[in-house]
Amino acid sequence: MGILNVTPDSFSDGGQFNHLDDALKHALQMQQQGADIIDIGGESTRPGARPVSLDAELERVVPVIEKIREYSSIAISIDTSKPQVMQSAIEAGADMVNDVNALHAEGAIDVCAKHQIPVCLMHKQGDTQTMQVNPLYDDIVSEIRQYLVARTAECIAAGIDSKNIMLDPGFGFGKTLENNLSLLKAMQQFCNLGHPILVGMSRKSMFGALLDRAVEDRLVASTSAVIIAYQRGARFFRVHDVAETCDALKLCAAVEAAPDLT
Repeated sequence: MGILNVTPDSFSDGGQFNHLDDALKHALQMQQQGADIIDIGGESTRPGARPVSLDAELERVVPVIEKIREYSSIAISIDTSKPQVMQSAIEAGADMVNDVNALHAEGAIDVCAKHQIPVCLMHKQGDTQTMQVNPLYDDIVSEIRQYLVARTAECIAAGIDSKNIMLDPGFGFGKTLENNLSLLKAMQQFCNLGHPILVGMSRKSMFGALLDRAVEDRLVASTSAVIIAYQRGARFFRVHDVAETCDALKLCAAVEAAPDLT
């Protein structure tokens, strides 16, 4: 899943793809590099980010989706928590909803159930203003597993087909560095829940805290984290660096497919 942020304030690529032609060019480039899904977001969810109005978010994402649809049939994911944006994005050609709020906004479940498209439910603690202010858990892996199981059941009961649900433990959303490392180590426990797992760690502050690397110097760490998650069962990865991640995943798959000569 290649990241396409059409925002002025995203932590890694804010402001780079605000112009329609730049956004289209980047989407097509990521597709050429191996992306299977383009994830389009019009509101930053980084810690400290300010909310964006409905009209502003629609103005950012809908034209981009329509433009990509003119040139490509690649799967498009809309990264939003607003049901109105979900609806308009789907009408414009989006194939999937990626919601950091796990469809908690009023009407969000209804939109996804109506269209029966894939949806990713993510765990987070707090909101963008508070989530990194001393996040606390008694047993982070158990608590997030329980949350995802319960939220999945609620969405299915509301009419979303089980096969359309993907889960995301929410790296960096109300988690300390130690929390994030524990989640990565326990990835297999999330993969055992019976739904595909989406992992989003690309260039995140956890790598800056661990390695003292600036955002632009976190490629090796981001790709290594993808490999660790893949080896533990994850199969969907939301990334900025598509070509490098695809190379790493192709190597993982090739090793798994190699004959055992011992």
